[in-house]
Amino acid sequence: MGNPKGANAERELIHLFWKTKEWTACRVAGSGSMNYPSPDIVACKEGLVFAIECKATKENNQYLEKREVDELIEYARLAGARPIIAVRFNFKQWRFLNPADLDLKTASVGINQELAELRGITFEELTGTKHL
Repeated sequence: MGNPKGANAERELIHLFWKTKEWTACRVAGSGSMNYPSPDIVACKEGLVFAIECKATKENNQYLEKREVDELIEYARLAGARPIIAVRFNFKQWRFLNPADLDLKTASVGINQELAELRGITFEELTGTKHL
């Protein structure tokens, strides 16, 4: 996320992980601008590792380039991590999706609020915690 709103959304998500007092999380410098696949956030707890691509929008739809999703999957495979797409629509809570649940047949992957609610899970479901 190369924009202020995106960076703020990433920081918000990192704070959620740390507030659990069970998870660690950090932003990956240069994610999206390197020649190597890299997620926006890496979150860990006792050997469980999530590679997370973050998206926040005020619109009803969020689009990702298929390349972004493919690189997230590749990074996760090499790192032994679980690939996760985190999406937050304005005034809604974060939803977390498995890239396998998305239609990856086109150059652009769309996620709308309905799909996020239907296929995505909450932060508490993802982490097995209740955050403050």
